[in-house]
Amino acid sequence: MTDKPLTPVLDTINDPSQLKGLPREQLRQVADELRAEMIDAVSVTGGHLGAGLGVVELTVALHAVFDTPHDRLIWDVGHQAYPHKILTGRRDRIRTLRQKDGLSGFTRRAESAFDPFGAGHSSTSISAGLGMAVASQLEGKKRNVVAVIGDGAMSAGMAYEAMNNAGAMDARLIVILNDNDMSIAPPTGAMSAYLARLVSGPVYRGVRKTAKQIVEALPQFFHEPARRTEEFARSWWTGGTLFEELGFYYVGPIDGHNLDHLLPVLENVRDAQDGPILVHVVTKKGKGYAPAEDSADKYHGVSKFNVITGAQAKAPSNAPSYTSVFASTLIQEAERDERIVAVTAAMPSGTGLDKFGELFASRTFDVGIAEQHAVTFAAGMAAEGLKPFVAIYSTFLQRAYDQVVHDVAIQHLPVRFAIDRAGYVGADGPTHAGNYDAAYLGAVPGIVQMAAADEAELRHMVATAAAYDEGPIAFRYPRGDGLGVDMPARGEILPIGKGRLVRQGGPIALISYGTRFGEVLAAADKLAALGLAPTVVDARFLKPLDEELIARIAREHQVVLTIEEGSIGGFGSHVATFLARNGLLDGKVKFRPLMIPDVFTEQASQDAMYAAAGLDRAGIVTAALEALGADETLLKTALADKTLP
Repeated sequence: MTDKPLTPVLDTINDPSQLKGLPREQLRQVADELRAEMIDAVSVTGGHLGAGLGVVELTVALHAVFDTPHDRLIWDVGHQAYPHKILTGRRDRIRTLRQKDGLSGFTRRAESAFDPFGAGHSSTSISAGLGMAVASQLEGKKRNVVAVIGDGAMSAGMAYEAMNNAGAMDARLIVILNDNDMSIAPPTGAMSAYLARLVSGPVYRGVRKTAKQIVEALPQFFHEPARRTEEFARSWWTGGTLFEELGFYYVGPIDGHNLDHLLPVLENVRDAQDGPILVHVVTKKGKGYAPAEDSADKYHGVSKFNVITGAQAKAPSNAPSYTSVFASTLIQEAERDERIVAVTAAMPSGTGLDKFGELFASRTFDVGIAEQHAVTFAAGMAAEGLKPFVAIYSTFLQRAYDQVVHDVAIQHLPVRFAIDRAGYVGADGPTHAGNYDAAYLGAVPGIVQMAAADEAELRHMVATAAAYDEGPIAFRYPRGDGLGVDMPARGEILPIGKGRLVRQGGPIALISYGTRFGEVLAAADKLAALGLAPTVVDARFLKPLDEELIARIAREHQVVLTIEEGSIGGFGSHVATFLARNGLLDGKVKFRPLMIPDVFTEQASQDAMYAAAGLDRAGIVTAALEALGADETLLKTALADKTLP
């Protein structure tokens, strides 16, 4: 680690209005100091690094030109907004990023007036910005609305839906396309900057407006040829034909790290009065920090790191991550079955499919940030006899719910859903929590749902999904490492809808669904030490339930607890419905479902989140003893050892 960087000019900036009037030389110094401050802060907290480094100059320019927060500035996704947070009065808390009670890793309305729209998922900024622009018009307020969206987020259909809508209106909307992969067109030096400044300026736009008026006075026959001629001439020099067709006035591309290029163009579009404008800005992800520039993917999201070496700190583990177990097992299955293909939505490394792609490039498909398309694309492959595995984080699968229902489930297509990051995700907070997939998939007829108790069970479930051809099947697993259990060489095909009885005891039964299983076993050990050795069941399946096993457990025990890392409506709700419908709650059994509370849980460590939810071993022991009617003395004895065995 290094000493905190010297930032003499940045130290004088407490509000972005103080950037106005500074000479460009000082704005460049602010940008340099802002980059150094961000690197130092994220080295302490971890978080999204590369995206923020790429927009430092753009952030300074936007706040220097526009009157924020009166002018609305929306950051798509929000993971690139750390420099924005530093400039907007939150610098004193920037080293609390992503920590309990600290700053969010994304934009958040409740955090600052400078965050007019919260984010976490991609491709929402243009829709939200258009809504704000229309609201300002209806209320007679004069303000600019600026949406900053990365080129990756432009792969989602929602962005184009919003642009198509905006292009047909006269709303005061400015879209900044942050092209940080040079995926559309590179800037061409001074000529590109000159042309961007020219076409965004009042002289060109005035001549264009006059020409339009002249053409309108001519017979109708001349209107369309004149429009196409002007559009072709400008697009020849600047590009952007696609955006022009959507109704946006295109400016760019320009160098997003050159304030001499950025400032005059932003001033021009700020002062323009006509319709939606798109400014194409080319940046470099990780700009100004060599390790992040050289490995943009690895430095997109980082743990704590050494500023000098770039080495990231990660606690060693004796267990593989769940993601790596999924990837290695899928590779095993694909070696035996050439019909297996893999689909991801812009998260190849996050889902482990980068490893699969190295071996099976022609059978690996990254469709971009387009979860809806990913699911229906997989459905099409399944309809033709392939075996698609769609690997998507739980929080992102939400975006494709209609496709899961309409395109997969109704047609009984055997699409395999590998649901990563299920349950709490810690520092990423409520926007990324994978709490809901068990509930929302559980409402859909015909989907087989599994949850792995540990990494060995995950291997079995991947093999089971590969062998299942009767319809859709899903399996969920959390962020992080496994429990360190012995791993089978190959996955076994599990009998559909059958759980496993792990321990026989009584009068308490603990039915676990998912990877709270390790905490369930620890809670069972503590109860056994109190003379109450419980029955322990690994449910494995939510749909179909192992009704025979659950009915027997309910008849033979005084207390039955279900434990899951999901929301209300999930495993516990299905068990309760089954018990109630069959009269099994009318007798002596006391049923208690333990689940994630029905609130949006704020960022903290995963362990702290589970403890607060009562889903750690202490919470499970307490719930079991309270349901059993244990006296206060026994409760105190049980919880005296805070660590529990």
